[in-house]
Amino acid sequence: MKKIIVIAILSLLLFACSENSDKVSQSSDKISAVDEPNTEKIPTPGGEPPPYDPIRGTGKFSHVDIGNNLDVTMATGGEKIYTARCSGCHKLTDERLVGPGWKGVTTRYKPEWIMNFVTNTDEMLNKDPKAQAQLEICLVRMPNQNLEDVDARQLLEFMRKNDGAK
Repeated sequence: MKKIIVIAILSLLLFACSENSDKVSQSSDKISAVDEPNTEKIPTPGGEPPPYDPIRGTGKFSHVDIGNNLDVTMATGGEKIYTARCSGCHKLTDERLVGPGWKGVTTRYKPEWIMNFVTNTDEMLNKDPKAQAQLEICLVRMPNQNLEDVDARQLLEFMRKNDGAK
């Protein structure tokens, strides 16, 4: 009986830890995931993209179509997320609170990098030199906020608004 229980638990763990082969894309939010080859990446011998890309960081976002004009509806949603989850640690100026200030963040980082950071925080802090440099300054790891892709996109749009996008 114990063997059956152990086998069942191991089977469940194996199933839970296996990769999801479905490709994620949300064209309605102009978000695309990284299951497509990216010409900026150098392929590894197995043909898969490397786990880290200094332009976009590490995570599922390889391209984020932000458009030329600010999406006010998304920015408003992002402001609500900022108020609820981010404002305790980040100011909208360049002043550091617990984490770095947000002023100019969209001019310093690519949209893909920002969205990968807010949705894949732990891995970015472990692998990305820019994220690690901020960690050395702030001395506090950003907790994973468990943002949905659309929440991250709205937050990005609010960051753009904060940086003066019209």
